[in-house]
Formats: sequence, C-alpha cells, structure tokens
Amino acid sequence: MPPHSFPALSTWPKNGTPGRRRFLRGALTGAAAALAGTSITSCGTAAAAGDGTLHLWDLFSGADGALLNEMIDQARPAMGHLTVERTVLEWGPPYYTKLAMASAGGRGPDLAICHLSRLAGYAPTGLLTPWNVDLLSEYGVQPDDFTEAVRARTGAQGKTYAIPLDTHPFITFYHPDLADRAGLLDKDGKLDLDAFSSPQGFLQASRELARASGKQGVAFGYVTDAAQLWRLFYGLYRQTGADLKLRPGGRAEADPDKMTQVIEFMTKLIDGKVNPGRLDYASSIAAFANRQTGMILSGEWELATFRAADPKVGAATFPTVFDKPAVYADAHSFVLPRRPDVPPSQLTRAHRFVAAVLKAGQTWAKAGHIPAYQPVTRTSAYRRLSPQTDYLNAQDHVVFDPPAWFTGAGSDFQNTMSQILQTAVLGNVAPDRAARSMLRRADTFLSKPDPA
Repeated sequence: MPPHSFPALSTWPKNGTPGRRRFLRGALTGAAAALAGTSITSCGTAAAAGDGTLHLWDLFSGADGALLNEMIDQARPAMGHLTVERTVLEWGPPYYTKLAMASAGGRGPDLAICHLSRLAGYAPTGLLTPWNVDLLSEYGVQPDDFTEAVRARTGAQGKTYAIPLDTHPFITFYHPDLADRAGLLDKDGKLDLDAFSSPQGFLQASRELARASGKQGVAFGYVTDAAQLWRLFYGLYRQTGADLKLRPGGRAEADPDKMTQVIEFMTKLIDGKVNPGRLDYASSIAAFANRQTGMILSGEWELATFRAADPKVGAATFPTVFDKPAVYADAHSFVLPRRPDVPPSQLTRAHRFVAAVLKAGQTWAKAGHIPAYQPVTRTSAYRRLSPQTDYLNAQDHVVFDPPAWFTGAGSDFQNTMSQILQTAVLGNVAPDRAARSMLRRADTFLSKPDPA
C-alpha cells in the first residue's frame, strides 16, 4: 500500500469502460438538470465562480442538523474565509437518486454525505471524485486516524472516495436498575455482556429482564420496517464466521446452514411471550422508553430519545452471541460528487473543511454517533461521555452490508431481505426456507445489469 493511502476494496466491481460511463453521464445530464431545481443549479454556479462558498448536501435534519451547524461553527477558525451552504434533502432512496443523477450530469454540490454502505454504487461508476489524501494529511487527517474496519470501505481501485464522519452501530440500550435487578450488571455497574454470549444465554437473560420489568424483556421494532431485521440478521450472521459475497454476474455465496441458525435464534428471541413479538419501530421505542421492557435492540442514533425518558439509560456494544465479535453498522461519510473543471482552490476548500469538521467530532458524539476521527475519541473529554464510551469498542468490529451496487442504507436489497425475514420471525415460513429465499432474491439482484 502506498504511503498516506486508504486500502482499496478489491471485491468491488471494476469500473465500466470509459464509453459506458460517458454514456451514463450523457443520458442522465438532462434528467439531472430537470431534477436539480434551484438548490442544485446554485451549487454549480457558485462553486464554479470560486467565490469562497462551499455547497454541501446532507441528510441531517432535526437535532443532527443542529449539531452539524454547531460543528461547522466550531471548525470555522480553521476554515479561513469559507462560507458553507447546506442543502438538507430527504433521507433514503430520494436522496441517493438525486445524488447519482446530479453527479452523472456534473451538476452536483462541492460536497455530499454518503453512507459507506452505498459507496460501491457510486465510486466505481465514475460518479465521485477521489480525495487527495496527501492534502488531507497537510490539514492533520491521516489514514491511520480511522479504524481499519471503517477505513477498509473507503476506497476503490487504489483511490480514496469517502472520508468517514462517524460510525453508527446497531447496539443495545438498557435500564440499569432493571438490569441490576435481573443480575445482569458486572462489578463496574455495566451490562454483563458475558451473560448474552450464546443463543441460550441471550434468551435466558431476556427472561431475567422480563421478570425484573414485570412485563417483557427485550424490545425490537421490525414490523413493516425496511431495515431493522436485516441489521439484526446480518450482524449475527457475521458473528458465526460466515460471509456473504455478492459478485456481479454470479450467484450469492453464503452459508445457508448458518443463515438458518441465525434466523432460528431470531424467531425464538422475538417470540411474543418473554419478548414483544409484533412491534413496529415506533412501538418498540415507546415500549422501552415507558419501561415496559428492560432492554431494546436499536441504533445508537436513538440515544437522545432514550436519555430523555431515562437520564441514566445504559448502552453497550451488541453482544457476541455466536463465535466472533461483529457489530452491524454504517457510517456517514463525506464524498466529492463528480463535476467537470472544478477549480483546484475549491477542492482545497473542501479538503480543509472536512479536516476541520472531523476535529470537531466531540459535538457529533452528543447524538450517540462514534466520531470516525479517532483522535477525538482518545481525548479525556470524550472518555467522560456516558454511555457513549461503553460502546466505543463497537468501531473495531463493525460489519457493513456486503459491497454491491444495489446494497446499503435505504436500498431495495435491505427492504427485500427484511420482508423475507419478517415472514420467518412471524412463523409463516420455516427458517431454512427463509434462508434459501434470501439467497434466491440476492441472485435476482445480481442478475440485474450494473448501472456502471
């Protein structure tokens, strides 16, 4: 690996021929212009003028949006005379469609947020401009400042296409008093993860939590949700030591027996007796917040909600239920949408901005996100954050969606897998049949032409 480089992910699909990429861009230019509207048009005009304005597309509304504004304000002294204009767009497929079409037409913003799990659908297709890692190093951001598990997903064909802002893992939250009553705290008053370190142990611990709460043990919202069952399944599946490989033009490579083993455990966990069996996402949040359960399986992004209900709420890295540590996660990252003839000074501004914002990651941690820039998490100020530090080690064991152009956050792939898993946990399909159905649907996705 060359010095100052992020490792490329060799399993990503290779670039299409230049002719195919030019065809894609040309075909989408008109659509991008029609889709763009005022905000995209102004981005291209202002950036081309080099007027010191940096245009950013992101997905952060509400509290996260306010925190990002706070980070930008904190980073301003290191940014020089730079004005940042944010355009906040709707999360999910609409956002990624707009980003792809704007980039294909060369009319995207200077910077955009992209989940690392979606990068395989953008970087190899020529929709993004690579980062100058040496320039980032001049501003104090080195490749080694990120964990290997996260850094490994930032590249393609020897180039770096994403700079991670955070890691947001799928973890556990718990009410400490109920966990204590259930005998599930260690000598330091933290959740005893050893009690959850096998399928049988996890189920027994949930029974203890149910007795402690007087109602039910572990909440998990999944009914009609587009991703929750997939998050739970894939993290557990990777804990078995198995992998899922999605090679374009081929068939899905996986271990159906271990898939079945995981699905069987999930059906026992979401049994509707000891633990609630038919909760949607909002209902699971309410069940835990109202102390109807002692624990919930959820994303760290719900920290503010749970802390409002229980100021002493605890959190922990997802337990290692099977053979090896693995925590399902994703990461918000900065990318450079492709635009022709961007002045070097504008690219320099983008690099300087990102480096400055990463260093303000302590603020981002308030929302529960793990700052990807590790110098932040090594500070005494970060180490005083609770319960954030109790799941910090999740960043060393994160697993992302298998890389393919159709996987990742907000994708039809996640939704499809979750629908199949729902039929199994509701008892309508046997676990082994669900596993085979998941692989068949993965093969269907693989049979579709890659947009690159």
